Formats: sequence, C-alpha cells, structure tokens
Amino acid sequence: MIDIKEFRSNPDKFRKAAADKHIGVDVDALIKLDDEYRELFSKQQLLTAEKNQIGKQIGQIAGRLKKASDDEKADLQKQMKDLQARPSEIKKEEQQLTERIQAIEPERKDLLLRVPQPQADDVPLGKDDAENVELRKVGEIPTFDFEPKDHVALGADLGMIDVERGVKIAGSRSYYLTGAGALLHQAILRMSYDMMVFEKGFTPQNVPLLVREHAMEGTGYLPMGRDQAYEMKEEDPTAFLVGTSEVSLTAYHMDEMVDRKDLPLKTVAMSTCFRREAGTYGKDTHGLYRIHQFDKVEQVVICENDEETSKKFHDEILQNSEEILQRLGLPYRVVYVCSGDLGMGQVAKYDIETWMPSRESYGETHSASRFYDFQARRLNLRYRDEEGKVQICHTLNNTVIASPRILIPVMEMYQNEDGSITVPECLRPYMGGMTKIEKKS
Repeated sequence: MIDIKEFRSNPDKFRKAAADKHIGVDVDALIKLDDEYRELFSKQQLLTAEKNQIGKQIGQIAGRLKKASDDEKADLQKQMKDLQARPSEIKKEEQQLTERIQAIEPERKDLLLRVPQPQADDVPLGKDDAENVELRKVGEIPTFDFEPKDHVALGADLGMIDVERGVKIAGSRSYYLTGAGALLHQAILRMSYDMMVFEKGFTPQNVPLLVREHAMEGTGYLPMGRDQAYEMKEEDPTAFLVGTSEVSLTAYHMDEMVDRKDLPLKTVAMSTCFRREAGTYGKDTHGLYRIHQFDKVEQVVICENDEETSKKFHDEILQNSEEILQRLGLPYRVVYVCSGDLGMGQVAKYDIETWMPSRESYGETHSASRFYDFQARRLNLRYRDEEGKVQICHTLNNTVIASPRILIPVMEMYQNEDGSITVPECLRPYMGGMTKIEKKS
C-alpha cells in the first residue's frame, strides 16, 4: 500500500505510475473520498475537544454557583443546563459522523489498495514483456547433431512425465512426475534449498499454504489478483491457497515491531504453489511450462527502510538464483523488466529467462522483485531506527528455483542421441549417485 500522505502531496506522481504500469485506478475518486474522510475525521476531533471542554466548563460553573448571588444564579443555572444538554447532542452528531465514515471507508480503502507503487527512475518504460531490456546472457546455446526431443516426449519415453493421466485425474494443466522424473524434480529443489540454507545463511521455514485474506492483501496479491488465486470460500474467514510462499514468508512478522538489530531477516521456504492461470486459455498448454500446481524454493529479505540497502539485497538475491543456474549448467539471460510488466507493488524487477531448446527461446524461470515499503506498509511491519523513530521495513523476494518448469531446460539440454538424459553433476548426490536416466528395458 502506498503512503497516503505522499499520495496527497503529489497525486500526479501516482497517476503517472498507474499509466506507466498500465493499471487502471480512479485517482480523482480516491482524492474526493479522502477529502471527505479527512473532513469527517476533523469534525470528530472537534467534537471530542468540545466534550472535554464542556466537562471543564461544568466544573467551573459548579464552583461559581456556590459563591454566586441570587441574581447570578439564574444565569449560571441556565448555562449549566445548556452545557449538560450538549453531550447528548454531540453523541448524536458523532454517531452520524461515524456512520458516514463507515460508509465511505471500504471504498476509500479499496481504491487506496489499487494505487500502484511508482517504479524506480531507471526502469524502462514499456507496455509488456516484449519491451523488457536484456542486461546480459550467460552460457552457450546448445546445438545438437541429432534431432532433439522436447521434454514431453522425453518424459513419456523415459517414464518421467505422465500428462495424460494428470489431465484425466485433475483436469487441464495437470501432470504426474514419476520415477526418475520425480527424483529429478526433488533433487533440483533440495540442492537449491540446501545452497540457500547452508551456504547463503537463509533461515529455513515450513510455511502455511492456506492463508487468510489479510496475508494476501498485505503482500499485494489482493484485491487485483483475486482471479488468479484459488479461494476457499467455505472457510470462515475466507482462505486462499498461496501462489508463492512469498506470501507466508513476508507476512510472518505482520503487525509486529521487529528489532532493528535482527535486520535483515533472510528466509527461504520450499513449498507447493497453486495458480489458476486465469486469462491464459490456450496459451502454453503443451507440457510443464504453465501449470496449476508446482513446487518452488522462494527467498525473501526484510530489511531497513533504505533504498541503497534494498538495491544491494536485490542484487544479492538475483545472484543467488543465477548461481543455481550456473551450477546446473543452463544458459540464461537476465532482463530488466519494463514498467508495463511490473506488478502493483514492484519498484523494480529482474527476470531470469532460461534457454529452452524446444521453444527455441528463453523462457521465464525466475523473478526478483523489490518493493521498498509497499508490502510492509500493508502488513504493518515496522522497526525503530537508531533515533527511536518508527520506520516501515522494505521487502524483496526472488525465485530460487521452480519445478517442474525448470525440468524443461534440464531435460532438453542434457538429452543424448540414444534418448537418455545425463544427470547434471550437482544433482547426482541427491539422486543416489545416478549419472544417467535411461529407458527401462
């Protein structure tokens, strides 16, 4: 959520952010509602001050009555009567103001939640991912001296992937990973998780996959992303299946004042994720690229409210993910995401796209985002600085690895002419020393 004070001091800044990110929000309606809210709140404060003053005045008149002459008493008694009648009038006025505030506050809050965070100054302007800016390429694009197969054909031949039964049991965009497919999937996740915990020093967490609305709203996935989430309306209150453990990790300290000496908080989780993929009908329907259920290792950083500190950690979490791909020996590129491809709260984002031979292109496998105080303000996540002043934390997150999407380049890149797949060396300790996945005779 944006800072309403900053919004009111420079609404055009947020109008521009909405236009740059191609997010529709009625800024003028929010200003109008906020004006009314402020006026109502100001009137409430005046009535509260008046009530306090009446109490003092009644006490003063009571004292004067004791010493007043008969001629003065009549006037003082009238004043006393008028003052004693006023609190009941104030109560009615306060009730009217409260009812009006309660009537407009939901719409005001909803509009406020829909105003996007302005992007960083160096973010390129653009409409969509086609206008993201390539920063670097790492690794060599492979060439094959035989006709390579895609991951679906490889998976079927080697008994690793069963899309047909997945669709039969669970519907479109579903699958089974079997045999060596399940082993490869788990090996990639465990290798990545171990690196983050034992080498990078991130604190591991097992997190809830079913969260309440305030956690989704706090991390910026509601109200705009409701159509992408699986909503459990039978729960009371309503709960949602997370599309990323970012939600659970970031919301862990919601409504808390964290100790400054504990910052930065670096956490990592390995969890199953669920996405409806609304609006993608007919897109990427083949194979494991765009599916409803997958597993992901996610890294989250909560740090002090300082832009340079945020930028430093943004580079760090990006480097962590690049290191995973380098260990796997996969060619990839890093792009700086343009304004139109940024989410509501993202100040800046790097995407990592990994080469996928069957697509003859790079496909997105990682997204590293920094939010400044957007998420933490919604989550009421704070700390006290050196001077004891309350500050809103900054938050960042990035995919460490997501599978089975990453199986696409791993299987396709490491395939051999005889139809087998060589197991990347870094994964062999997690697969019982297996060096090659071959068709069972």
